[in-house]
Parts: sequence; structure tokens; C-alpha cells
Amino acid sequence: MKFLNILTLALVIVGGLNWGLVGLFGFDLVAAIFGAGSALARIVYTLVGLSAAWQLMPLVSAIGAGEAAAQRGR
Repeated sequence: MKFLNILTLALVIVGGLNWGLVGLFGFDLVAAIFGAGSALARIVYTLVGLSAAWQLMPLVSAIGAGEAAAQRGR
């Protein structure tokens, strides 16, 4: 499970960086590497989206455990 959390977090970071490039420069790195609208690009986008959904579980768990409040109090 820890490996899956690290993998999905890495994919979320990749997705965030890609969106940053799109927002700042209008450059979609995933589309540049795999081809705009290609099956591989769609797979990468889907994996990033599923990874974001997966990362909701640790977030909700941390909020439920009070970790988020403890981090704000530092």
C-alpha cells in the first residue's frame, strides 16, 4: 500500500507540473511526449486523475486523525 501511495503521489505531482506548464507557457508536456490526443497521452491523463482520486484517501484519513490541524498549529 505504501508503494501505491508513493506512486500515485508521484503521478499527481507530474500532473500538477504539467498543468503548471500549460498555465504558464501553454505547453502540454504529456502531449508533446506522447502526441496530442494519442492513446498513450490519454492513458497518462487517466492515471493522473485516478492517482488524484486515490490520494483523497490519505487526505481524508489525515484530516480525521487531526494531523491537518496539528500541522497548521506549528
